[in-house]
Amino acid sequence: MPTTHSATVTLPSDTQILITREFDAPARLVWRAYPDPELIAQWWPSGHGEMQSTEVDLRVGGTWRYVMTATGCFEVAFHGEYKEIVPHERVVNTEVYEGIEGAEALVTVTFEETDGRTTMKMLVDHADKEGRDAHLNSGMESGMQQGMDLLEQIAVGLGEH
Repeated sequence: MPTTHSATVTLPSDTQILITREFDAPARLVWRAYPDPELIAQWWPSGHGEMQSTEVDLRVGGTWRYVMTATGCFEVAFHGEYKEIVPHERVVNTEVYEGIEGAEALVTVTFEETDGRTTMKMLVDHADKEGRDAHLNSGMESGMQQGMDLLEQIAVGLGEH
């Protein structure tokens, strides 16, 4: 059963955003779709633009960078470094929004499977409350909801092949 627009956003502390989303797919498939550059290009823009570049070096110390031209013709770019990777279970990386100087966060994503369904938790830890609030006020939630829906569709599709 698809779980459309079902991600929840909570604020565990003054510097943190926690996004929780259940997927109708096993963790191995959600994991497979999450860091794959070709698949990221399908789900990450979430209908709000077109991917220009998706670079992923999925290893501890490796880097990533996503660039898209958003609807309205402005560029949106993020980059970071992988700090910890446990396949199918956990990835920790930095995330820098290139549009705001000093906008760096530490992101911990966990994948927990129960009865063939996966709960993904994404904890975004900003350096300060101002960074967290800027992130929240960026309009990220609507794009994130659509992106998570697309990620689920891709993961479910991977299981059909």
